Amino acid sequence: MLRKRQVHLDFHTSELVPVGNNFSKEQFQKALKAGHVDSITVFSKCHHGWSYHPTEVNEIHPQLDFDLLGAQLEACKELGVNAPVYISAGYDEKEFVRHPEWRWWYSLDPKDMEEYFNEVHFHVLCFNTGYLDLLCAQIEEVMIKYNPCGIFLDIIAPRICVCEKCVKDMKALGLDAENEEDCLKHAQIVFNKYLERTNEAVRKHSDTTTIFHNGGHIPKGDYRYIDKNTHLELESLPTGGWGYDHFPLSAAYVRTVKDKEFLGMTGKFHHSWGEFGGYKHPNALIYETALSVANGAGCSIGDQMHPLSEMNMATYNLIGKAYSLIEEKEPWLNGAVNLADIAVLSAEAITGNRDVKADVGANRMLLEGHLLYNFIDETADLSDYKLLILPDVSGFSTEMTEKIKEYLKKGGKIIATGESIVKDGKFILDFGANYQGKNEFNPTYFIPEFETVNGKTEYIMRCDFNKFNATEGEVVALMQNPYFNRTLEHFCSHMHAPNNPEEKFCGAVINDNIAYVGWDIFTAYANHGHIYFKELFTYILKRLLGDEIQVLVNIPDKAVMTYTKQENENRNILHLLFAHTTLRGKNTEVIEDTIPLYNVKCSVKRDEKTSSVRLVPSGECLDFAFVDGRVNFTVPEVNIHQMVEII
Repeated sequence: MLRKRQVHLDFHTSELVPVGNNFSKEQFQKALKAGHVDSITVFSKCHHGWSYHPTEVNEIHPQLDFDLLGAQLEACKELGVNAPVYISAGYDEKEFVRHPEWRWWYSLDPKDMEEYFNEVHFHVLCFNTGYLDLLCAQIEEVMIKYNPCGIFLDIIAPRICVCEKCVKDMKALGLDAENEEDCLKHAQIVFNKYLERTNEAVRKHSDTTTIFHNGGHIPKGDYRYIDKNTHLELESLPTGGWGYDHFPLSAAYVRTVKDKEFLGMTGKFHHSWGEFGGYKHPNALIYETALSVANGAGCSIGDQMHPLSEMNMATYNLIGKAYSLIEEKEPWLNGAVNLADIAVLSAEAITGNRDVKADVGANRMLLEGHLLYNFIDETADLSDYKLLILPDVSGFSTEMTEKIKEYLKKGGKIIATGESIVKDGKFILDFGANYQGKNEFNPTYFIPEFETVNGKTEYIMRCDFNKFNATEGEVVALMQNPYFNRTLEHFCSHMHAPNNPEEKFCGAVINDNIAYVGWDIFTAYANHGHIYFKELFTYILKRLLGDEIQVLVNIPDKAVMTYTKQENENRNILHLLFAHTTLRGKNTEVIEDTIPLYNVKCSVKRDEKTSSVRLVPSGECLDFAFVDGRVNFTVPEVNIHQMVEII
């Protein structure tokens, strides 16, 4: 089982800076104790390319005169703290300077590359060169000398490269270096070789050492990558550009991947990696670590040690404020499995495009609606879910189509949007509607046939629309076009033309256990966030699921709810989280003030009668009523994170 209170200790140190002068085993251990740390990733080789231990295959940092890695490992062993070892794989600035022939080239134009080579930052090396041999030798040396519990390899990804070696190899394979598709094929060949060689370098010496290849993103549906890791670490620093809704989306997919434990990786930094002297407010780390465990993950907090190698006690006192709470909660976290009513077939898994916005919008709607959900790929067992969402994009396989049809036959329910169920100009599912093609107007207008916050009117829809004619079922939304698209010859007002009231078309329909929405509402919600996108989705979802929704809570849209089961203890845990976020500086989302929620009403659907409802870890018992298969209770206060045990 992965430890739940990890620190990821960065150490990327120029040869111009003194190293290790202030290291003390006792002080290092004092920091780990203050931080309630039970695992810490320590460093063998950094982005600058230097090793922090005696080496025969690399060079020790020129200003280090002792085995810093060995000293850290010894300090951890004495405390019973796990210590995976970090090795920079994609970056090695020392070798970048010494071996121009190992450099990664993203362009065939030498001028582009000259500009990149001269920029002040770390530079990528190509795994299709002699650099991979050196890297594997460095991994093996660490394995032989230290036999670590884990290896963490950083800055890796399949990258298009047109260096001299890659161009030569592509030519030999009959691939064209000027063709992007051919370059992508070769990039995957090189990446697969990297994964095989580096894993072999570890496994040659240990069957139990954990291995993780960090590329900053877990690609949904790409098991070529996922299966090469013993576990997964989800890099997601909210203040570093990811935002607070990024981790729940990533976790909602990864927790469906069988036999893969995972960590949520945030940082103690105000901004992001490499920041000396930057600190979050303690409430931010308390929330971020609680968000990790509520979503089925362990925790990893990023730090960067000063080159003089004295651990910063302000940092570990800060980390300790979060990890002391996680330590208290661990009895209700170990072995817990997140439950879900809803599955979202990931648009990224279908398209292979990590920047697709449909997943982002679906995640936000579900998160803000306090619904229980997972993101899935085509390997998932659909019978585990009451409702399946097919968001915006087409392209899933024929086998998946048959799987979906079988799911419907067995009573499953579906919400499909946009082009998701369109193939060869037709709908692939039969729900009493005829596909009529992509609408020529964008934006269009949505007219609800149900109650909304602002009533029945025309709402702007800044997204594509797929026209259809519903011959069966209930039309729950209508679509109107504008008078014309905005062009140089045709424009009206500041933004777009008004709606043309002379025509109305089907916008969304519900027919038995299938609902179809013609708009790309999830992509649109990610891009624009209008409330009526979510109102349309929520109305349809509640019509389909009704009282089958497992958990109902009255909390604000920025609050988070998850629900887990500990099978061995025969109990469920309800997680409630809330933190006030605000933008500081240039779009840095931070948490500072604590704003408690009071008297949160909860209703949980259960098959068996409930015997106990209590707050944990405090143990405070709550009054409850079991009525019509639901246990109803009120949580008196949620201060950042509250867990409720239900037996």
